[in-house]
Amino acid sequence: MIGLTAFFTVFALIPLVWIILYVTKQGLAGLNVSFFTRLPAALGQLNGGVLNAIEGTILVTLVAILISVPVGMLAAFYAARSPNTPLGIAVRFGTDVLSGVPSIVIGLFGYALIVKPQGHYSALAGGVAISIIMVPTIIRTSEEMLKLVPGTLREASLGLGAPEWKTALQIMLPAAVSGVITGIILAIARGVGETAPLLFTVLGNDRFEIGQIVRSGIQGRQPVDQIAGGVLSQPTDTLTLLMYRYSQQPYPERVQQAWTMAFVVMLFVLLANVTARLVVYWQQRRMGKL
Repeated sequence: MIGLTAFFTVFALIPLVWIILYVTKQGLAGLNVSFFTRLPAALGQLNGGVLNAIEGTILVTLVAILISVPVGMLAAFYAARSPNTPLGIAVRFGTDVLSGVPSIVIGLFGYALIVKPQGHYSALAGGVAISIIMVPTIIRTSEEMLKLVPGTLREASLGLGAPEWKTALQIMLPAAVSGVITGIILAIARGVGETAPLLFTVLGNDRFEIGQIVRSGIQGRQPVDQIAGGVLSQPTDTLTLLMYRYSQQPYPERVQQAWTMAFVVMLFVLLANVTARLVVYWQQRRMGKL
């Protein structure tokens, strides 16, 4: 029985290993410095890059982190502290439902909520859509980690006169910080790999370059908030969105760049998952020593 279980375990891992090896083989062929430092070249020209997609991915992910982490952490604290209250039950139920909603539906929601009223696509709309996808992962992971914190720590803090909010931030959160970071890393990995929501929110922009927008704002003597608003209000590109578009084109150089983008995204997701596993391992070792 153990041998049969091991066989089917290896059988299940074959597609994963096959995908990793194949994408690595195809993607490494187009990996060079120009890929990371230049904007897309015209059709038929070589040495083009995907700097616009890299900057757009970073920008959209940062917006999603700024929105999802505070919301997810506060919801996780309440769900862990009051799990049997009507609101606590609703939070957990809503989290489970939200994690199962197709990402393209979330993209349509972001389009109706932000793109349609604004009248244009933007990095902000993409960040909001991705943050909705990230929130369930952060809530569930953080909630489980907070539940593992011994209740005596919280009781001792409250017994010494500390208010509830200070106990949560200075006692419970540091004790569960490794698990919380793990959840955030996994949520980021999932958000970076999404494409469907971005089709309806960021559109794509081959000329998007943060440095150029900032320089134009400085030369025009614009305030910092207007420069930041200009960056967030621009249609942008992401690696997954540009990869989707390039893979459908009949030009060999674009198809090669699509494979290279797939390799970069895959490598980031793998590293994020490995980092999360290492953080959990270190946390378990530290708790074992305690």
